[in-house]
Formats: sequence, C-alpha cells, structure tokens
Amino acid sequence: MEATLPFKNIHSREYQGHKKKVHSVAWNCSGTKLASGSVDQTARVWHIEPHGHGKVKDIELKGHTDSVDQLCWDPKHADLIATASGDKTVRLWDARSGKCSQQAELSGENINITYKPDGTHVAVGNRDDELTILDVRKFRPIHKRKFSYEVNEIAWNMTGEMFFLTTGNGTVEVLAYPSLRLLDTLMAHTAGCYCIAIDPIGRYFAVGSADSLVSLWDISEMLCVRTFTKLEWPVRTISFNYTGDYVASASEDLFIDISNVRTGRTVHQIPCRAAMNSVEWNPKYNLLAYAGDDKNKYQADEGVFRIFGFESA
Repeated sequence: MEATLPFKNIHSREYQGHKKKVHSVAWNCSGTKLASGSVDQTARVWHIEPHGHGKVKDIELKGHTDSVDQLCWDPKHADLIATASGDKTVRLWDARSGKCSQQAELSGENINITYKPDGTHVAVGNRDDELTILDVRKFRPIHKRKFSYEVNEIAWNMTGEMFFLTTGNGTVEVLAYPSLRLLDTLMAHTAGCYCIAIDPIGRYFAVGSADSLVSLWDISEMLCVRTFTKLEWPVRTISFNYTGDYVASASEDLFIDISNVRTGRTVHQIPCRAAMNSVEWNPKYNLLAYAGDDKNKYQADEGVFRIFGFESA
C-alpha cells in the first residue's frame, strides 16, 4: 500500500430493500441516482445525496419475471434506465414514475447491457454468446451476431467508434462500430476475461480476468501498460473513478481493491463480507457503490448494497 493514504473522511453506508442478492449497481449520468438490479426480479432506483445521512427514498421497477442481471442508465438522460433480465426481455424505464416505457423480447437469457455513449444504441449480451444492438428510439434490434466463443462483458469506447468484447479465451476482441468488423484481437490474459471498464478520460481501458489480474491498456496504442495484482480470485467487476485516477476491482476476495492507475499501487482496500458482483464509481463524486453475495446469520440473501465515499487528502 502507498505510505500516505490519499483518502480522508472515509464513510460507508448500507442500503437495504431487495429481497435477494444484488447483481448490478449503476449510477445515472448526473451522479444523483443509483439503480440496483437483483435476483428478486426487480430493480430499484435510489436518490443519493453525496453527503446525506437522512432517510433514502427508493422506487421499485417491477415487471421482469426473472433475475435482473445488469442495468445501465441513458448516458444523456438522468431518468432513463435500461435493464437486462434472464426472462429474455430488455426493458426501458422512467426512473421518476417507475413505469416501463419500452420492452424488447430477445432470443436468450440476457446477462450484459451497455449504452453507446451518445445514448442512441444499447448493446445486449446473452448466455448463448449472442450480441444484439437495439436502436433506443424504436427499441428494436438493428444488429444481431452470434459468436463461436464465450463472450463476457461488452463496452463501447468514448467516441462509440470501437466496440469491445471480453472472451472466455483470454482475449479482448476490438470491433469497429457500427460495422462490427474485427479490428484487433488482444491476447490479454492466460484465462478468461470477465469484465471491462473504460477510463472516463478516454486514455485507458481495464480488463479483469479469471487469472485474478487486472490489466490496464492504452486505448490509442492497444498495448498493456501495467497489471494490478492484489486480488487472488477471478476478477468479477472493475470500475474507474470519475477523474480516471483510481480503479476499483473485486472478486471473491473479501476486499475491494482501489489502486492508483498511474502507479499501479493499492491506495485503499474496502473490507467486504462476501464475493462481490458489481462495483461502480459515481460519475461526479468519489463515491463507490458495491454489491455482492451478502448473507445474514441464517444464510439467507441480504439484498443489500453499500456506498463507500471519501475526500482526497
């Protein structure tokens, strides 16, 4: 760990509401609302005050008939959110009313969803390694592609001209967008690549792997510049903070690692009681939401997530 901790006034708060474990947490573009998706077949939207301690209002998004595995907000609209579920549907919601405004029935159990940075398209990945791109306005598929290898997490770069797939072969496939033509195959890890995050400044992307490493890549050169080695279990989830200075990563290790992107050194570890499913930094403040497989003393799912916050020293 770095000798001088760059964090002061560290605080953490727990949010309860779901009946089963939380798979996914995501912040809206203004950093004021957090959405959580759960095995209990619902999503919830929480209004978060950056330094608030009062009662938190949340709204339930009900309609899915299977686990809500991942969700993402419209990058241009602070109240529109898309959810992907094992019930084969993708739904678009208005977070103010809690009403589902659009729904698309796809061909498989959806596990990944991400918005194009300009808010026009949504990409969805399913358990059968099929990618579907939806036009947000019509909420209908405009591209479909089935891959012959295991596809895990998916992401666009900041300009929307490149599309990344992490694969079970330890590679990152880089596709041109919208043609989906293969530009590059990066031999990233010795085991499957599970997750990917794009640095908000647009310089780097990070990849988390089953080999327990996080690799940091220069996006213009497509070269690996460093690796983060603190975790000992497969990396399930990673996220950059809003300044691009820190990367958080988590796994079945009982801590979340926060490392300095520039030096590669750990600056803080957040202890946790269970394997983590999702970590996500707020786009405006140093707040990190995280959710995992927490159980109570009776070994039942707790259905909680937490938010960790600090000020830079």
